[in-house]
Amino acid sequence: MAIDQTKKLKNLIDAFKDQASIIKATFSIHRRSSSIKVAVVRATTHGARNPPSDARLAALLAFGNDFRSSTAFVCIQALMERLHTTTSAAVAMKSLFTLHIIAIRGPFNLKGEVAFSPYYGGRNFLNLSAFRDLSDSEMSELSCWVRWYAGVVEHNRKLDRILYFRSRNPEIVEGKDRKIPELLEELDVLVGFSERISEVPESLHVQKSDLVYEVVRLVLESYRLVQREIWVRVNEIGNRVEWLSRDELTESVEILNRMENCRGKVSVLFVNRGKNEELWELVTCTKGKLVERRRRMTTMTESTRLWNPFVEPGSLRPLGPALLPLTVSTVG
Repeated sequence: MAIDQTKKLKNLIDAFKDQASIIKATFSIHRRSSSIKVAVVRATTHGARNPPSDARLAALLAFGNDFRSSTAFVCIQALMERLHTTTSAAVAMKSLFTLHIIAIRGPFNLKGEVAFSPYYGGRNFLNLSAFRDLSDSEMSELSCWVRWYAGVVEHNRKLDRILYFRSRNPEIVEGKDRKIPELLEELDVLVGFSERISEVPESLHVQKSDLVYEVVRLVLESYRLVQREIWVRVNEIGNRVEWLSRDELTESVEILNRMENCRGKVSVLFVNRGKNEELWELVTCTKGKLVERRRRMTTMTESTRLWNPFVEPGSLRPLGPALLPLTVSTVG
């Protein structure tokens, strides 16, 4: 009974806090700014059970229809301020969820403000790795999800740049005519997102909270896009195995090893794993081709040095799939 009374008191205090924030926002000098701040508070209340309603998210996203750059800036600034000034895990989680919704489904100007704005474009711009809400056991557990989700949303910004670049360049959709270093750099970011997901907390909070359930569902929505992008690049690298340098072979294998290392955790989050398994088969097959190519290249190099021990390592020039010694005439 005492626990129930404490919980009711906490909920009442949280409701007062939300109402106080709304009243404070209404006193803003600029009417537009006031409306934005009120919408942000209403979308990120202290209730820990449920995600922001569709209506409240829609009200916030509607500000993206105003194409004045200041409106998008004020909107994201208000959301970031709400995120960084709260000590509530529920408010932080809803703020991150709203940012993620904007990044995936928001109008272009709002998405651009999150992904490309120099104001928030620094490394680790969310900076929630030390976030803790110790107000009660439920909030303490939810804090683990806040820290994980902040890392996912942070990495999502890097993905936005890749996906934006591809959407603006349809002629390279399948990865053809791309330089290998570019493919590897992008694949590194994509696999990094998979690694972030694999760090998901092991608590069962997802089964008790609709908010956490919706967060996981939204993360998996992003991951399905990431799967497609990984597939394109792994497939293209596999098609070019014979022309990769030794360093490119090594880097490719390392990235695919990282991908395989997070397979177990990521796979657990999926119910329908059909297409997911196809991706893992491609990763395994491509990695095998890369390892075999590197083995053959090493064997060929060693054989060449045995045949001519005076050849310096830097004097080997690749000719197609083989390595032949570069001889220099010394006859005058």
